[in-house]
Amino acid sequence: MIPPVLRPLRGVAATAAACALLAGCAQITPDAGFSQVEQLSQQRLGQAPAWNRTPGQDQASRERVARLLHADGQQHARLADADTAVQIALINNPDLQAAFAELGVADADLVQAGRLPNPGFSFARTHAGDDIKIERSLSLGLMRLITLPAAARIEARRFEQVRLTLAARVLATAAQTRQAYYKAVAAQQGLRYQQQVAEAAEAAHELAAQMARRGNISALDAAREQFFYGQARADLQQARRLATQDQEALARLLGMAPGFALPERLPALPARLEEAGDIEQQALQQGLDVQAVRTELDGLQASLGLTRATRFVNVLDLGALRTSESGKPPEIGYQISLEIPLFDWGQARVAKAEAIYLQAAHKLAGAVLDARAQARQAWRERQDAFELARQYRDELLPLRQRIADENLLRYNGMLISVFTLLADAREQASAVNAAINAQRDFWIADASLQLALGGRPTQGTQP
Repeated sequence: MIPPVLRPLRGVAATAAACALLAGCAQITPDAGFSQVEQLSQQRLGQAPAWNRTPGQDQASRERVARLLHADGQQHARLADADTAVQIALINNPDLQAAFAELGVADADLVQAGRLPNPGFSFARTHAGDDIKIERSLSLGLMRLITLPAAARIEARRFEQVRLTLAARVLATAAQTRQAYYKAVAAQQGLRYQQQVAEAAEAAHELAAQMARRGNISALDAAREQFFYGQARADLQQARRLATQDQEALARLLGMAPGFALPERLPALPARLEEAGDIEQQALQQGLDVQAVRTELDGLQASLGLTRATRFVNVLDLGALRTSESGKPPEIGYQISLEIPLFDWGQARVAKAEAIYLQAAHKLAGAVLDARAQARQAWRERQDAFELARQYRDELLPLRQRIADENLLRYNGMLISVFTLLADAREQASAVNAAINAQRDFWIADASLQLALGGRPTQGTQP
């Protein structure tokens, strides 16, 4: 039997029960929608991130990182290539793991938006002498119930926006890791070469000092060689400092301490670059940042419509009443509570929603312009960096080597002095360092272009 206090709400209860069947589908998902982020990352990068939500998942990620660092079976940790560095960052970067928690927040908000509002119950007991009066009421937020489908759709769009934003964060982390990896490898490569230069300068300095003591060279030549030796040591110290900084930056992105080994040299340049199509259109179609802003705009449009629809009546409650008094039959009825738009007609709420929507529309226009500009700039920088690195590889370094060989022949024929030969070696060292930096800049620009085009790998023909 239905209690008397609930009988006036039988129609409302039937409506609430129907809505409950629909809202019952709104449940917290086990992964909070993370599988969709994994799928997007796999499509764009060929690699998927991991969300370490439990101690078991965290332990599995640690074991996977260890396997990636010791893939060659060696005892010491070693990063085999840029792809390995990216995979470690996607499963071990602490900032990325913290960002993944936003999915859980958005998923909880989405489920909450689809839940029915809880009914309210009030009880009052008064007495006058021996007379006792008891009032009971059960109320339900009718306006929230009416707007439940619209609120659920708005939160669904917001959840989609968070998902796209996090997927874009994954792509950005991958690009930053690639760039840091190439910087670290180039710094280590330059450091090893600078050590060889410093050793040669030290030998030249010792030779010049001995010859100066015997009077075979002038004090000017001896001072010049001493200066070159001091400069080589300073360059070596600078190279060592930069190598340490770059490895620290890479280790921070990987979520681990430095101390791992890196390849001895950068990857070889591709033989040539494939011609790209409409890179601006690719950036707009594949750019997750643009998609996230567009989804946010759609959600704000729906929110603006809801605000306009409820501008006059924002609070509407329906309730059942039962009043019992000594010696009298119980009084049963219902009540409706609503907000009277006497002072606030909702203009401020509508104006605020319109301003937020207009702001988002301009943000979308700016995001489109930025995506186009970044794609154009990244493409030009990659082309320029490739041409410069190829010029060093195919022209300048072979010429420097040819000059060095010719000078060595002249030294063997006693046509030039050893110091002239050493001076030419120093010039060759400068060319080699410049070539390493040019090759590094190409791979950094390549990673930037991948990010600008939505994470898809750029095409190139390997030598």
